Amino acid sequence: MKKVLKTTGWLLLIALVAIQFFPPAKNLQAGIPVTHIATKFSIPEDVNTILKKACYDCHSNNSVYPWYFNIQPVGIWMNRHILEGKKHLNFSEYTDKRLRVQYHKLEEVIEQVKEGEMPLNSYTWIHKDAILSEAEKTKLMDWAQSVIVTMESMYPMDSLKRKQPGQ
Repeated sequence: MKKVLKTTGWLLLIALVAIQFFPPAKNLQAGIPVTHIATKFSIPEDVNTILKKACYDCHSNNSVYPWYFNIQPVGIWMNRHILEGKKHLNFSEYTDKRLRVQYHKLEEVIEQVKEGEMPLNSYTWIHKDAILSEAEKTKLMDWAQSVIVTMESMYPMDSLKRKQPGQ
């Protein structure tokens, strides 16, 4: 039994060392892509500051990485969170989506910020500056609402929302 535990310990140590040589690719893109939300809708500087500190690491193609990203399996875990976040909302590829999707994602931004679901607790444990004050939450939600209003003035509603049954 003691030999099995010792062998298992050595195998785990070897595996831990080995995965250090296979870090996940970083989520880095130079410049603002043509599909970024800012290319179509105005983002005030104060809102952009909020987005950078609380949203873009997981919801854009340009994450800022802490030193411990280079330690595996932490980097692998963080990369999974980034990929999952981008799958739900990616501000860098925002205008690539259908109008209905763009519109709905802004509705979700408002809802999730209002409910305190974003940014995630697992993110704010480490990134204390990403904890949004009530004023910052209001600015972010007001901006998202202003983009929704802009979209409603630019496009017919049936291109932004599906008709509900019975309408």
